[in-house]
Parts: sequence; C-alpha cells; structure tokens
Amino acid sequence: MRKIGEQILQWLQSGTLKLLLLAGIILLVWGTVAPVGTLVWWLSKSSESLGIKKNLTKKLPRDNRSLQVDKSENIDCYIVFLPGVGDFSANELTPGEEFFLDKLEQIHRNCVTVRDVFPYSAANESLGGQRLLAPLWSASEKADGWLSNTDVLIKIRNLWRFAISADDRYGQIYNLGIANAIVDRMNAVYPVPKYPKQGLKVILVGTSGGVQVALGATTYLDRWLDAQLIVVSIGGDFDGEKGFDAVEHVYQLVGRRDWIEDISQIVFASRWAITVGSPFNQARRQGRYTLVKTGPHAHSGSQGYFGTTTIGQSQTTYVELTLKKVNQLPIWSVMN
Repeated sequence: MRKIGEQILQWLQSGTLKLLLLAGIILLVWGTVAPVGTLVWWLSKSSESLGIKKNLTKKLPRDNRSLQVDKSENIDCYIVFLPGVGDFSANELTPGEEFFLDKLEQIHRNCVTVRDVFPYSAANESLGGQRLLAPLWSASEKADGWLSNTDVLIKIRNLWRFAISADDRYGQIYNLGIANAIVDRMNAVYPVPKYPKQGLKVILVGTSGGVQVALGATTYLDRWLDAQLIVVSIGGDFDGEKGFDAVEHVYQLVGRRDWIEDISQIVFASRWAITVGSPFNQARRQGRYTLVKTGPHAHSGSQGYFGTTTIGQSQTTYVELTLKKVNQLPIWSVMN
C-alpha cells in the first residue's frame, strides 16, 4: 500500500496540472464520503464513551510528556491547543508551537497544557493511524523537494473535517467526539478535579481550522465541566454559529499579513454585520468577542504566528510576539 502511495506522488511530479486535477478529484470524493467516518465512529461507541454519561474520575493513561517545570498541587487551569489544518498529527507540533506552549506553562504555574488533541479526527487519531490511507498520508508528509507540495492533500482532507464541524447535520456528532477527546486528554495530563476549590478555567487555544472545532466542542464541555470556557483564536477560522452561546469570551488574534483569516468572514453569513441575530454578532455586541491585532504576522510559515525567525532588525521572533500578545489577555490568574 505504501508503494502505491509513493507511485501516485511520483506520477504527480510530471506537472502541476496533474496535482491540481488530483486535488480537485480528491476534494469532490472527500466531500461525499467525509461524514461517513464520523458516523461509523459514532455508531461504534457506547453512551458512556461518547460522554453522554461522562465520568471525569475514570483512570486514563498519563501524558508521556513530562512537565518541564515543577507544578503546584493547585492546578485550576487547562490550556488545550488545537493545531491548524496543515498538521498530520497532534503529536508533531512545530518548534514554534512547542516553544509557545512551554512558555505559557512556565509563566502560568497554575496551568497545564494539553497538546495531544487532533481536531481533525472524531476519534482523536492521527492520519498515520488510519489503516487504509496511512501510506499516502505518510508519503505526503515526508516528501522532499517538489513533492513537498503534496501536503495539500493533508490540508484538503483536514478542511473537510473543518466543514463537518461547522455542518448542522453532522457537526453535533463530530464535535461531541472532539469534546470527549479533550476531556480525556485533560485527565491524562492532570486529573480534572470533580469539586475544584477554585473556579476551573479551560482555555482553548486554536489556530486555523482548529478554532472552529474548539468552538464546536464547547457546547459539550459546558455541560460536562463546571468551568470557565475561553477560546483564544490565533489566526483562526470559524463559522460564527457554533460555541458562542457556551463560551465566556472569544479572543481573535489577527496579523496584518494574514489574509486567510479574512476568508471565513466572507464565506460564512453569520460573520456578516447584517446578520445581527447570529451568535457571533450577539457575542460581539455583548462584549464577549475581542479582536486583537498582533503585528506583522502572516498566517503560517517562518513569519507566521509560530515562526521562529526574527522580525526585521529586532531580536524578537514572530512566536515571541504572539506569546506576548496572548500573555496580555485578561484571562490569566493574578497569582501567577
């Protein structure tokens, strides 16, 4: 199977037109069958495993990532990171993303970070874990040179999961699965207190399509957790419908050169100013949505929000500027 995947990629090497043709075919096919995987996953689960009867005290395997700082026993904050559509697996964050989360955890000592939620799988399964197409995903991720452009296949696949999350027909099932994965991985990093001494805070930090999935999951997280839910969107895209009734606040961080973020404002009618009754516009009028300009960030790459190159002649990297903007948000405990 792996050889077949490699042969397909070699065939694409003969021209960009073939790549676009294949991408178009894949786009149409995935648009038809994408919800099937979500429905199959849903049918295979019991009510308890789906979170309909959520048990927050069940034993889960600990996160194999050891904390780099000594944490106090008074953990009352979870920072859940949901990556963008270009990611192959939640376990393969970029160096900039790792730096960003490490620093947040060091600065805010009452918080732990949850880094292994893959927002493009209701089962929280990386693309490499999907038996049928795993060879193709692996070949696309590891391709070098001209073939490195074939990572567009991964982005197309993940974009359909973004669309499912926003869909009124299948989104409820998909977002239920993601919410279930979030709570499970929170428990794995640090057991969620059933009766917290202080108010529990869950900060969902997403980028690109991960923000839509984060917002979709908040409806269920609000039912299961006695927690303050906050979404921090870093160049994220969302439909303006899901989640705004469940979250306390949404912070949208946008760079000057990030034109990708503008697309969702055009595509989704709920983001238009004339749809005054949409959850997004209601949250904006109620002061529960805040737009924050971050500076010269692009959407992704070395000059994106998690880029590790320096900005102009300064000694500050793009990810350090992002970290500074996030730390300035009024969401952190004053006891840090």
